[in-house]
Order: sequence, then C-alpha cells, then structure tokens
Amino acid sequence: MYPKDLLQQIAFIKEIDKIKYIERRTKLFNSDRRENDAEHSWHLALMALVLAQHANEPIDILKVIKMLLIHDLVEIDAGDTFLFDTTKNHDNTEEERTAAARIFGLLPEKQAEEFKAIWEEFEARQTAEAKFARSMDRLEPLLQNVSNKGGTWQEFNVGYSQVLQKQNVHEAISTTIDHYAKELIQQSVEAGILRKD
Repeated sequence: MYPKDLLQQIAFIKEIDKIKYIERRTKLFNSDRRENDAEHSWHLALMALVLAQHANEPIDILKVIKMLLIHDLVEIDAGDTFLFDTTKNHDNTEEERTAAARIFGLLPEKQAEEFKAIWEEFEARQTAEAKFARSMDRLEPLLQNVSNKGGTWQEFNVGYSQVLQKQNVHEAISTTIDHYAKELIQQSVEAGILRKD
C-alpha cells in the first residue's frame, strides 16, 4: 500500500500533463508553430533564472521559478486567453479560480495550499517575485513576435499602443529589461513589423 500523499501527487502529475495540449497564439522563435503552455512555462522559468541579475531589488528566484511553472496550470480548465484579446480580460477570472481550486486540490492539503498561494501571489502582482515573473511572462511574447517579423501582432492587427501597454510591467521590477523592451518595440515600429497607431 502506497502513502495517500504519493497517490495524490501522482494524480496531480498525470493531470498537469494536459498543459502540453493547451495551444497559445504566440509562435515559437522563427517558426510557424504555435507554442503550448508547457513550452511557455519552461521557457519563462529559464528566462527568469538567466535574467534574475537584472531585477532592481533582490528576489527569491526559486519562488519566481515556482510561479512560472504553475502560473498557467489553470488553463487546463479555463483555456488560454490571448494577451491582446479584446473580448475577455486577461486578468484573473472566476473561471481560473475554480480551475486553481480543482487542479491544486488534487495535491495533499499542505502542498495544495502552497501552490494555490504561489499562484495567487503571481496573480496579485504585489511582491517583487510576482512582478519579476510577470515581466518574464510579457517579455517572452515580445521576443517571439520580433523574431517572427510581427507574428501575432500582424495576424491580429495589434498596434504599438497595445503592445506598449502590455509591456509596461517591466519598469516596476527591472529598469534594464524595461529599456530593452521599449527599444525593441520602437525598433519594431521602425522596421514596419508593428503597426504605428
């Protein structure tokens, strides 16, 4: 007989495999293939590890990595919301809260509480770790769209002000990344791959 917590953890591990099937709108670097949520989360976690030195203040990088690895698990139930969706708010929804309760609820109680608290901290965007994680979550699609010569910006007629608004998360946590992102946006307008408003 196996311990109950192990069986709960295995059930969670099996359930989260479904994240590999959640397709995002953004495409892989220099590619026509859309990224899935698992690839996105893995990439963000590595980005955070590599770019942590650019945070304006000390951050707990392990907590940031945890946030990035679990932040989109709710999309197993709620689905992915496109960053530039004009009909559905990209912020936390009741549907995502219900998904968090179900998915994290598969884990043993203490672990479920920890994961849900980390997810809620990410969504609240108040701590340095949550701000840095959010910065990574917004930087990746910027880099992808630049690499794809406009990518989803052109596909969905996204303009300069929309991109700038979504990228305004960097300033609060990393002056360096903020300057880099804003320069990339400006260069994208000048190159004609991002529509000027």
